[in-house]
Amino acid sequence: MTAELILNRRDLDFQIFEVNDAEALTQRERHADHSRETFVAALDAAMAIAADKFFTHNRESDEQEPEFDGKRVEIIPQVKDALQAYCEAGFIAPTQDYDLGGMQLPVLMGQAFSAIFKSANAATNSYVGLTIANANVINRFGTESQKKRYLPHMLSGRFFGTMCLTEPQAGSSLSDITTAAVPQGDGSYRLTGNKIFISGGDHELSENIIHLVLARLPGAPAGVKGISLFIVPKFMVNDDGSLGARNDVALAGLIHKMGWRGTTSTMLSFGEKGQCYGELIGQPNQGLAAMFHMMNEARIGVGMGAVMLGYRGYLASLQYARERPQGRRAGSKDPNEPQIKLIAHADIRRMLIAQKAYVEGGLSLGLYAARLVDEQKTGPDETKREEAGLLLELLTPIVKSWPSQWCLEANSLAIQIHGGYGYTREYPVEQFYRDNRLNMIHEGTHAIQSIDLLGRKVVMQQGAALELLGREIAATVKDASAYETLSANADALTIAWSNVVQTVKALAPLLKEKGELALANSVVFLEAFGHTVVAWQWLRQALVATRALKDAKGDDEINFYRGKLHTCAWFFDWELPRCKPQHELLRSLNDSTLTMQDAWF
Repeated sequence: MTAELILNRRDLDFQIFEVNDAEALTQRERHADHSRETFVAALDAAMAIAADKFFTHNRESDEQEPEFDGKRVEIIPQVKDALQAYCEAGFIAPTQDYDLGGMQLPVLMGQAFSAIFKSANAATNSYVGLTIANANVINRFGTESQKKRYLPHMLSGRFFGTMCLTEPQAGSSLSDITTAAVPQGDGSYRLTGNKIFISGGDHELSENIIHLVLARLPGAPAGVKGISLFIVPKFMVNDDGSLGARNDVALAGLIHKMGWRGTTSTMLSFGEKGQCYGELIGQPNQGLAAMFHMMNEARIGVGMGAVMLGYRGYLASLQYARERPQGRRAGSKDPNEPQIKLIAHADIRRMLIAQKAYVEGGLSLGLYAARLVDEQKTGPDETKREEAGLLLELLTPIVKSWPSQWCLEANSLAIQIHGGYGYTREYPVEQFYRDNRLNMIHEGTHAIQSIDLLGRKVVMQQGAALELLGREIAATVKDASAYETLSANADALTIAWSNVVQTVKALAPLLKEKGELALANSVVFLEAFGHTVVAWQWLRQALVATRALKDAKGDDEINFYRGKLHTCAWFFDWELPRCKPQHELLRSLNDSTLTMQDAWF
């Protein structure tokens, strides 16, 4: 029963194998040792560990959050036990090369494993999620010496990792960071400065913590063009991998947030004694480009985390609605009639289908992004690899932000279905909401993502990414148009995409001359663009379900595919129509947010 509350495994298998054709990846040299059987076995192992080790302490780690006694951070022991099982099973490096201790599984599978663990316990999973992204940066930008010193230990789970961007005075404005790094003449640097809101910044869950820290070199250009990236270990690492002295990195305190309470959120001080050792990674003043490699991974990870917290709430409220008797059918006048289950009420089904549409649409989006990474890395055609990278760049702001908004809405609906009980700690849905609310700000707010999308991504390379996505959508529309049951949705998606293109054409010329006006309502553009992309994901699922339904055997399979088709139709009827007035507002160049005066509030 525990596994059924983590994830609908039938949905995950559908999206991996039927929609995204994971088996085709086994035809590529990198994944030739694998098959559907090895993929399924790995998924089974992930579900078992998630159910036995992660799910079981999710509430306890929320109620008994980490505490700092002035010397060390105290964390409930189940967290370390779960992470040890995770690392021993190889889930910290499933997509890495064999010679790095990995399994050379596709990124699609890696994201599927991640989804399972995030659903079971988002806070505990965050320690390894950050470590994986950190290791990928070192693997891509580090010297051979740095790779040898740090990677084997990170990819085994002996060391964990962080990303250190934010400073108290700068917030999301990275151009204003002041942490400094001074060269020592021996290739090392001494760092001084403070970072805040650093997830996993201190703990004793691993032998060491490897921080990736943004800082400025002496004489560096102002703004983001003068930021470099440094490796800063909590403990020095000797050439043989053994640990040396404690580095001059101090925990200044823990931050206690409304959600993710099981993850240490820290204030870190670098160089209080003037002896904070760091190593430059990548080129001087190119730190943000290197860190963005980690941030983009983290953004996709945040989006998938938001999906899975929404998914947990959906499954919990579905179970509750099926079990809880309350009230009678609308129009019933007889108080002696037996109560009906909540799910028999139309408004409860409205809230359940909305949740299903948001979380299964979000999961489809996240796994599609993972499949693009596989195409980018191992696709046999160079043009297709480049196109996959372009699509991924365009979609990353959507993958991060759309689930952070709409899967949070799913959590809100889950609470509503529980009624008064949903607001109590007797049921888990209030925690899922608190945990998911943080994802709106993790790795950049909606405004940051929307400015990236409208101000840069849709117009990069003269709109090449936008045109490419349009071709992908058109291909799906063409296939769907051949089915009478999907043709109306195909037409609606064509119109919705046309609205996206028209809005870009209206706003793009203003970006240079009247940038503030063009971007004033960028969050509205992000919402409309996101809804259109998710409608496309639902049409992709509906196509597969339509083709499979004719050969489906047994009630469970038939009901599964019919559920997909009905939810797709619901999304097109209820959600996609939101976009038209949003585009009309955007193209009107409404300036009410700009012209509102401080004194009028």
